[in-house]
Order: sequence, then structure tokens, then C-alpha cells
Amino acid sequence: MPPSPQRFSDVNAVAAGSLRDLAYAQTSQPKMFGYKRAAAAVLALEEPLTSLMTPGHRLSRIPGVGPASERVIFEVLDSGASPTVDAAVNLSGRAADIARRRSLRSHFLSRAEVLRILRDPRFDGPTRTDYRGDLQMHSEWSDGTPTLDEIADACVARGYAHAAVTDHSHGLKIAGGMSPAEAAAQREAIARLNERHGGRFRMISGVEANIGADGQLDLSAEEAAGFELVLAAPHSKLRRPEDQTARMLAAVATPRVRVLAHPRGRITGSRAGVVADWDAVFSAAVQHGVAVEIDGDPSRQDLDFSMAARALAAGCLFALDSDAHTTSQLVYAETALAHARLAGIPPDRIVNCWTTPRLLEWLRAASAR
Repeated sequence: MPPSPQRFSDVNAVAAGSLRDLAYAQTSQPKMFGYKRAAAAVLALEEPLTSLMTPGHRLSRIPGVGPASERVIFEVLDSGASPTVDAAVNLSGRAADIARRRSLRSHFLSRAEVLRILRDPRFDGPTRTDYRGDLQMHSEWSDGTPTLDEIADACVARGYAHAAVTDHSHGLKIAGGMSPAEAAAQREAIARLNERHGGRFRMISGVEANIGADGQLDLSAEEAAGFELVLAAPHSKLRRPEDQTARMLAAVATPRVRVLAHPRGRITGSRAGVVADWDAVFSAAVQHGVAVEIDGDPSRQDLDFSMAARALAAGCLFALDSDAHTTSQLVYAETALAHARLAGIPPDRIVNCWTTPRLLEWLRAASAR
């Protein structure tokens, strides 16, 4: 039986949360940005803050963390909270907004906690060696920075057998979505890359389609048929309080869709994302053979482990992806792995853990829907 996630305190996440609260209590923009930078630095640490204490009860130097932020960290380490932050919030006139933001940080893991979970043998679920390839990332063809060759090289270096490049479709102009002509040219470039790799690595041609308010995608059935992998994801109306179950059910039922990506569209401390009957959405995903995604981008972590456990109980397949926009962000897949381990998802239910032939067969089956 894996240990319950609630038994552990992610001290780095707690300290970073206090620093974010302090940031939003500031009237000075430079100070606000300074505390936000300190929070980001703490979340990115690969060791818990407790292990960075020196024998003289000092904190090892953390780039981006100054004396004022260090004082907050010491208070959190001492008592689990920060009187300095509490006082600043109470005086700021923004206590209600800060409380709202605080409520939107639940079930987010720091980098140190991710690594601890990956090392802990008591957790069931996938390991890094089970993971054969990332199925959501972005290149220079939309809003990412790397070339296809740079992505392939980085994936091979991580030991992947395959990976999908899923640049945005043409409807998402803000993300530089590909026109149909650009998408066709990218597929030709991917085919040439695969020839050069000679079967040692397989790049999959994919697309991240936008789910509109009515549940329709921003690419036609004919356009979708040109890709090996179609991810569908919401990018708009993510702060609406009304129920959007019908929107998500329509997207899941769309032929050719294979993955429901970052399903809620949540962002830490900013938005909770789409409100829906998620158990109904998960049941529909099972019915239509659509995998639900755990997006490992640290600001998304969507689905998180609590929602993933519900999807697992419903019978869902899963995709664990980095949503990388640079090759250095491929490491974000490990955050998705950590949530999968917390939820106890067996590797056989995770499409990233399948062999390349099995994965490609599953993707080809989408054309029969």
C-alpha cells in the first residue's frame, strides 16, 4: 500500500507559497517581482530546504533569495507559517484576493518533492525507466523555441524511444498556431528526420487542437486526419464559474482525438480552470478510447494526483507529458510521473510507457472512430 500523499509536507511548496503571498501584499512592483522570483527559486530547488541548513543554522545560498525572503523561509521552517507574511497580508488591503490565490495552489508539487516521490519505493506507479517517450511538446513551428532536430537529440539523450511534437493548430493565433500548409510542411520535415534516425528513434507528428466554447476543435476532420496524434485542450473561458461539462464531452467524442490535454486548464495561484462533472468526462474518455493527460508543466500539474485517482477508478488511460517549449523543459515529464505515482497508476495504463509499435497501433486505431 503506497503512503498517503497527505502524510507528507512539501516544505519547499509551503515556503514558496508564503513568498508568493508576500509578493501580492506589496505596493512596489520591484518588491513584488523580487518575492515572486524567490518563490520560483525555492520551487525549483532539487533538495528540500531542511537539507540546505548549515550546522550554524544558516541557509545555504540560494540564487534569487535575498535576506528578506530568507527570513520568511526561516519562519516557515520553524513553525510552518510566517508571521512576517501574515502581518503584511493583513495590512495590504488585499487579504481576500491573496486568500483566493492561496486556494488555487492545492496539490502542486515542488521540484524537490517530485524527486523525493520518484525515489520513494513505497509508491506504486511508473518509474523513469518505464517512461518511453513524451507526447506533448512544442517547437519553433508554433510557440516553442527548439528545432525538430534539437528536440530529437534531447529526447534520445533522455533515452526515449519515441516522442510527439504537438504544435498548436491554426485557431490559436496567440500561440502561433500552424496553418494547414505549415502543418503539412512540418510533417514532411518529421518524415525526413525519422528516415535519418533509421528506427532508433521515432518522432510522431502531432497537433494540439484548441477546444472552443462549444466543444468543437479548431481543425477540420480532414485536417485532423493528417496527424498521427491529435491532442485536444481548452485554452479559453477557463475562469468561468458555470458548468462546462457539455463542452468537454463534445471534445472527447470528436473523432481522431486521442488525448484530452491539461483537461482543466488550471494555473497555480491564478485560476482553477474549467468547471465540469469530471467523473462524467472521465467515463466518456473511457468510452471513446481517449487518454487523459497529466501535464507536468510546474504551473499546470493538470490533472493532479487527486483528480488522476478519480480518472483511474473510472478506467481511463493516461498520457504523462512535459508540455515543453524548450528542450530543458523536457524534465517536466518527471512532475507528471510523480503525480501518477501518487495516484498509483499502473504503467500499462499509461500510453507513454508502451512500446513504439503498441503506441502507433493505438494511434492508428483513432482513424476508425
